Amino acid sequence: MKSFLSYKPGHDGAVAHILDGRLDFAIEAEKDSFLRHDWIGPETYVDTMARLDAAPDVVCVSGWSKGFNDFNWQVGSGYFGTDEADIITRPTRMMGQDVGYFSSSHERSHIWSAYALSPFAQGQPCYCLTWEGMIGRFYHVDADLKVTSLPEVLSHPGYRYAFVYALADPTFADTERYPRLNDAGKLMALAAFYDGSELSAEDAALIDTLLTCTDVEAALKKTRFADNRHYNKGVRDPEFMNFAWHFSQALFGRFHAFAQDHLKRDHPLLIAGGCGLNCDWNAEWRDSGLFSDVFVPPCANDTGSALGTAVDAMRHHTGHAKLEWSVYAGQEFEDDLSGADGVEISVFDAAQVAQLLRDGKVLGHAAGRAEMGPRALGNRSILASPLLGDSLTKLNAIKRREEYRPIAPIVAEDFAPKVFNPGMPSPHMLYFDRLKTDALPAITHVDGSARIQTVNAAQNARIHELLTAFEAQTGYGVLCNTSLNFLGRGFINRTSDLLRYAQEFGLDGFVAEDRLFILR
Repeated sequence: MKSFLSYKPGHDGAVAHILDGRLDFAIEAEKDSFLRHDWIGPETYVDTMARLDAAPDVVCVSGWSKGFNDFNWQVGSGYFGTDEADIITRPTRMMGQDVGYFSSSHERSHIWSAYALSPFAQGQPCYCLTWEGMIGRFYHVDADLKVTSLPEVLSHPGYRYAFVYALADPTFADTERYPRLNDAGKLMALAAFYDGSELSAEDAALIDTLLTCTDVEAALKKTRFADNRHYNKGVRDPEFMNFAWHFSQALFGRFHAFAQDHLKRDHPLLIAGGCGLNCDWNAEWRDSGLFSDVFVPPCANDTGSALGTAVDAMRHHTGHAKLEWSVYAGQEFEDDLSGADGVEISVFDAAQVAQLLRDGKVLGHAAGRAEMGPRALGNRSILASPLLGDSLTKLNAIKRREEYRPIAPIVAEDFAPKVFNPGMPSPHMLYFDRLKTDALPAITHVDGSARIQTVNAAQNARIHELLTAFEAQTGYGVLCNTSLNFLGRGFINRTSDLLRYAQEFGLDGFVAEDRLFILR
């Protein structure tokens, strides 16, 4: 068997196709300006069907639930479980052909997505940490690809973390049932404003309550905490930002203590689940010295679940669980606009674009296939000069984001050690580094950190060329980089939408494939 087509049905819905041990595509329901965290719809289904030359050997369904967290009603193998006995296989039909059906749990999808994309050879024993909204535990993957679940460290780590933001946010109503999916990233930004204050007895008690409650979905209701000093105080309150840092450290500390006490030092660590997007925690794991190496996939959250289930099916049928892959596995950009009034169009030239950015222009950049996962890595990005302090203000205004949120840098891989510490290769924007210079104010967060993405010529030739041109003109091979999307929607994927975005939100222009559009 060589072809595995896999669907992840729930929020962060996605479809992935593996062909001959290579990731053929990973299409996410939210991309092409659909709603964030969307479920698979007919557009996604038709798009993926059009990419297939024939019916797959195996069609896969990543385990989920029928309804919002209603785990008594399973889709496929359901949400939880790592036992291979729970895998479902049976014959079915697709496109008029007899094919195999495969389903394994959502929990397994995280493990196998991280394993398949990691640089570690098959047969290398490793640990996997899956921490997300509901799951919080380590696993051991042995040389024979057997998964062993270790004791649960903490259930619902992602829900607990996001609830802290909801607690202080007066726009989060008392009647809302679950923390919002976008709040965790905001709390990560706020924690950086920590001023060194010691943990108070009241906050220590609150942390203990939040980390020890068992019936989490019942316990995490704002009305239970109406007497707490952080309740609806506002997320920019200095005391709350200090609390956010202390809570973040305490939650991470639970998992760090378990790893220190129970895991071997000579194994690498895979990190999966939505908490794998917390760059502060990733950097702490990287720098902990507890593991021989650490790997976080670019689709650590549920966007990687379709891929993980396809890998699990490939492992089940063929014994292989490693992939050839590129992060640029999404939809091809659709250049659907020949011209427009009020727009000057020319052929892309790296030196010209670098000069526009140097002079303070803010430009979109869309070319090639979209990135899989939530990070814009050059192919669906908004770019600006990091040397200008007002670039941060401009970009947050364009993105309609809170002013306290940082903008990430994209940097030439060989230039990174000159301005970042440690400045190691970080192609998927998943770690915090520290700035070694004050010359880059637009990408320097309040605590001196930056969530860097490094680029070399083999990884993304176009962006590397642009960074090289910007370095030639300014001395710095670094640019501001944030995602190219309408508020609350996935990456823009066509020129007509990009023009509309530029006109509505104030871009000075954009690159679409090999053309430069400047708004007059």
